[in-house]
Amino acid sequence: MTATTDPRAGARWLSQWARDARGYLALGVIAGVVQALAMVVQLGLMAWFVDRLIVHDQPVTLVATGAALALAVVVRSIGQWGQEMAGLQASHRVRRQVRRALLNAWASAGPVGLSSCDSGRLSSEWTEQVDSLDGYYARFLPQMILAVIVPLIILSVVAVQDWLAALFLLAAAPLIPLFMALIGMGAERVNQRHYESLARLSGHFLDRIRGMTTLQLFGRSVDAVEDVAAATDHYRRLNMATLRVAFLSSAVLEFFASVAIAAVAIYVGFALLGMISFGPADEMSLFSGLFVLLLAPEFFQPLRLLSQYYHDRAAALGAAAHLSARLVASDSLVPQAAQAQRQEPDSSGIRVSGLGVRYPNGREVLSDLDFELPSGQTLVVTGPSGCGKSTLLAVLAGFMAPSQGEARIRGQSPGSMPVGWMGQRPWLVPGSWRQNLRLTAPEASEGAMLEAIDRVGLRSVLDGLPEGLSTRIGEGGLGLSGGQARRLALARLFLTSSTVMLLDEPTAGLDEATEAEVIEGVRGIIGGQRLCVIASHQPALRALGDQHLALGSTHHA
Repeated sequence: MTATTDPRAGARWLSQWARDARGYLALGVIAGVVQALAMVVQLGLMAWFVDRLIVHDQPVTLVATGAALALAVVVRSIGQWGQEMAGLQASHRVRRQVRRALLNAWASAGPVGLSSCDSGRLSSEWTEQVDSLDGYYARFLPQMILAVIVPLIILSVVAVQDWLAALFLLAAAPLIPLFMALIGMGAERVNQRHYESLARLSGHFLDRIRGMTTLQLFGRSVDAVEDVAAATDHYRRLNMATLRVAFLSSAVLEFFASVAIAAVAIYVGFALLGMISFGPADEMSLFSGLFVLLLAPEFFQPLRLLSQYYHDRAAALGAAAHLSARLVASDSLVPQAAQAQRQEPDSSGIRVSGLGVRYPNGREVLSDLDFELPSGQTLVVTGPSGCGKSTLLAVLAGFMAPSQGEARIRGQSPGSMPVGWMGQRPWLVPGSWRQNLRLTAPEASEGAMLEAIDRVGLRSVLDGLPEGLSTRIGEGGLGLSGGQARRLALARLFLTSSTVMLLDEPTAGLDEATEAEVIEGVRGIIGGQRLCVIASHQPALRALGDQHLALGSTHHA
């Protein structure tokens, strides 16, 4: 999976997802406009109160004025709350949809499509990268619209009071977005490297943790710690580069905003002192001058907020580059079940005709493969490494689609019905024996689990455990030998309701005694109405097959 470096493609991807939250985004903008109008009323009341009290020396009803100011503050607060809540809802909706799309992408790619991705990278995509979209939809996107609408509202009010002061504000306004855009180009590149580094760091650290025992046995644990420290330091430097860009954008905005506000303040001060007679300066009153001064900082406030949120956009673009690549890459390996209509299963067996598989890199693994396996029989697939044994099982399981030909299991496309699967490395969760057995049968009773344990020859092992089925198993099957882990995985197949079993090298890497135990467990699975396909190098498993398929230069059964 290669992330795109085109920021326009990332921006288009983010805009597509914004459609799902269009209502909330519009509500956030409306709330922001209400907040701005309430702010203008509040500042106008304050300027009017001072003008009446100092210049005109007229009595002012404090209760009425205070009530009006309080109402403006309340409306302003409600508008701010509404804007934040609408933004949060928009962000939540989009991130939920993106995570759902990621789940579908992972399911579509299957184990084959995800075989080149470590779990650390996938975890980074699910957590950090999706969460990086939060600021873009919750804050930046609504603020980008408000940064245009609110300054125009304030500029219109200032122009009514004094058109020359409005010109000062208008002259400074275009400079800020211009420099923000220039700085943002660098920020997007930095953030793309940031997320790529984070994904690599996650996988790097996870690999070292998983291999800690091996590293200690070979005396390489210190080197592993130094490798992780170096990768972490590289990630730290990228983080600091991102922060430098964020602080630079804020500094640029503050500089131009401060210069513009100072120019307006000087102009208002000299005009009120009668030292400027140009344009509307002669007609400036304390009300208009104070009102303009109070509005000048608020004119730049939406742009200030946009500058603060600009790094949210850069972070979202960096995440979008990786997430969009993941969602596009998942389309290259799509299970057949997603392409075919569901049909009712029948009592037939497995039929493969003209099957060919070509990987995205162009390598052809299988071609013109034909065989039929009647119901109740077992097929043993043999052949040298790389000939396509695991690929054939992946196609039958529905993990990947063939490039030509078809396969049918009980009249259905692979992936349309559940199958019992056992890979070369049985997957065990960190939990109890009971939890691992119930992965395939959540409603399995204690008696059914004990019977399955008996059938794979693990009862003596279980009886020796003080907590029985509640005994916990560590990460990667820690606490079990290789043969015990394989037999526990076989016991799960006894509990599944599926009558189709696919076993990929169930005895690989085992000694003779352990291999004999696992073969005895496999012997208990086959037969009856079950269909079983076993891929193996081992001669001992060949005796279990009713049919044999040798993959290589020619295929024959």
